Amino acid sequence: MSWLDVFSAVCLIGGALSCLLGAIGLLSFPDVTARLQAATKPQTLGLILILIGTAVQLDFVYASGLILVGLFQMLTAPVLAQLVGRAAYRADSVDRDSLVVDELGDRIERERRVR
Repeated sequence: MSWLDVFSAVCLIGGALSCLLGAIGLLSFPDVTARLQAATKPQTLGLILILIGTAVQLDFVYASGLILVGLFQMLTAPVLAQLVGRAAYRADSVDRDSLVVDELGDRIERERRVR
C-alpha cells in the first residue's frame, strides 16, 4: 500500500463523511436558508474530495474529466443556491426576523416605492 493509496482513501472517506453530514443537515435544519447551506457547502466539499481521491488513482487523461466535473460543481452550486434562496424569500418561506442583514428586503421595498 503506497502513500497515494492512503491519500486517496482519506479523501474518499472525508468526502463521504462531508456528504453524509450535509444530508443530515438538510433533513434536520429548520428553515430554507439553513438547508441551502447544508445542501451546497458540505455537498460540494464532499464531491471535490471524492473526485480528488478518485483522480489520484487514474491517469491524467481520465482525471482531467473529473477536474471539469469539480469546476462545474463549484460554479453552479452557489448560483443555484442563490436562485432558490431568492425564490424562497419572495414566496415568504424565509423567517425574515431571523435574518441579521436583509439586503433583498430593502431592495424589494425600494422597487415597490419607485413603482
